[in-house]
Amino acid sequence: MPNGSTTGAVGFAPEEIDPTLPTRSARLKWVIVVNDSLPAGRAVNAAVCVAAATSRAVTGLLGDDAVDAGGIPHPGLPWAGCSVLAADTATLRTIRTKAAASDTCYVADMPAAAQHTRVYADYLATVKETQAEDIEYYAVSLVGPRNRIDKIVGRLPLLA
Repeated sequence: MPNGSTTGAVGFAPEEIDPTLPTRSARLKWVIVVNDSLPAGRAVNAAVCVAAATSRAVTGLLGDDAVDAGGIPHPGLPWAGCSVLAADTATLRTIRTKAAASDTCYVADMPAAAQHTRVYADYLATVKETQAEDIEYYAVSLVGPRNRIDKIVGRLPLLA
């Protein structure tokens, strides 16, 4: 699968989705870890990009649309929550490596090359020419069993 994601499907079964419960009661946990050396605009961009990839790939992650009192719908958001954390470059690489090695985790990453190219085909070519150990990550999105994700990310701070 693309972006270092696991080969097995990670997601919520329909019977697991219960938006009446606190987010901490969900079986799966979603975190996005962003490189703490990025300026605010680049950090937000990196987080949004890996969130987009994750929400497309992980079943049951988004809740139902909300409808306001005037009948206007508002798109569904992650019913189980998502924490956005910060880590230095080396820690971010370690987190990605550990999560990608787990068959119970979904991983979406954003290599630095994504923000340094203006044409997607150029991004693909740049990554193809870069050895895995030389890729610098700007953000990593992880979804997996709560205890496994907690073990991988430890006590990282929220992105400030």
